[in-house]
Amino acid sequence: MGLANELGYGHRSQTRFQRVVVAIASTRAVSTLNRRLLPSLDRLVLTVTGGRGTLTSLASGLPILWLTSVGARSGLARTSPLLGFPLGEDMAVIGTSFGQKTTPGWVHNLEAHPDASAVYQGIEVRVVARRAEPEETNLVWETAARTYPGYANYARWASHRQIRVFVLEVAENRGRD
Repeated sequence: MGLANELGYGHRSQTRFQRVVVAIASTRAVSTLNRRLLPSLDRLVLTVTGGRGTLTSLASGLPILWLTSVGARSGLARTSPLLGFPLGEDMAVIGTSFGQKTTPGWVHNLEAHPDASAVYQGIEVRVVARRAEPEETNLVWETAARTYPGYANYARWASHRQIRVFVLEVAENRGRD
């Protein structure tokens, strides 16, 4: 069974209000603000809802995956809220950092230590991350742009750097055919 199935993770239809929120969140000014505020606000709402939702998921209808990786330099556990994209049996995440100038820390963490864990609505699964193949990367970007139009902006705003895409595989499935 793949990661999306194990977590019960998937993208659902958005309400009209959520589509408006997504359109506003896709702008540069709001993306910059979201990068600074959303992780903390998402953690707060996650605690208040008993792990059932985040501010992002409630306002936008987008499911938030919590990825815990080992710090590339610190060696400490680091948890990041991310939007995941089911990719066959696995799940992909994109290192856009809301289209900002720098690559997010979790990308460096996964490159140094690919073993991580993914949590969605209280379900935790051990995963192994790998860089997506070019065909997978293209498919993930197409899915991402359909799911959240901000990704097209992020790619344009961060065109000076390589935005990395990772595939998260269930740890015990690694190496199986």
